[in-house]
Amino acid sequence: MTLKTALLATLLAIGGPLLAQTQPSATPPAKPPAHQPGVPAHPAGTTPSQSQSGSGTEKVDPAKDQAIRHLMDLTQTSKMAQDLNAYVTKQVHDAMSQALPAEKLAKFMQTFAEKLDSAAPASAITDSTVSIYAQAFSMEDIQGLIQFYESPLGQRVVKQLPHVAQESQRVGVQMEQKAALTTLQGMSGEYPELKSLLEPPQGAPETPGTAKPPAAGTRPPEPAK
Repeated sequence: MTLKTALLATLLAIGGPLLAQTQPSATPPAKPPAHQPGVPAHPAGTTPSQSQSGSGTEKVDPAKDQAIRHLMDLTQTSKMAQDLNAYVTKQVHDAMSQALPAEKLAKFMQTFAEKLDSAAPASAITDSTVSIYAQAFSMEDIQGLIQFYESPLGQRVVKQLPHVAQESQRVGVQMEQKAALTTLQGMSGEYPELKSLLEPPQGAPETPGTAKPPAAGTRPPEPAK
């Protein structure tokens, strides 16, 4: 693998999703005190889990629970559990397709999907997310967010923000990769070891936009009629 390929793989990996797991506690924490809008529900300098004395799921007031679930529907956050399940399942499928023959892969994936849904049901992930919202926002905060996301602008944000984030990441990765390669090429005089690493492998297609110009005295090919 050339350094160019390694850089691209590393930069793309930066944007990969990060999955975290928390262990629920059998003892529900005390209800946090009321707070002003915009102020986190847990004390400054502590994480949500610390403010709950190590618990993973807070018992939320029913009215606040319902409001949070409505907000999650408006922002499509309620689909997160299904999206995570689909992502993990695809990663396992891609990995196992290299290890199992096709006739065994389908049965394996069916069994895996059933066991995964049992071990991490979508409802449990949603419940945990509701608890996280409840720790971070007051009821007044949630109501204000609902008012915004029910507006035309709020719905436009929900629709367009994923595309904006994806495009921003793509452009950023391209710029960082180009800048890194240019920097390394400039350093190759001081570090000759870089030259062999930056050269494309034998037989590899040239990077788009880097084709060499035709030799002097030659005519470009005639366009197809």
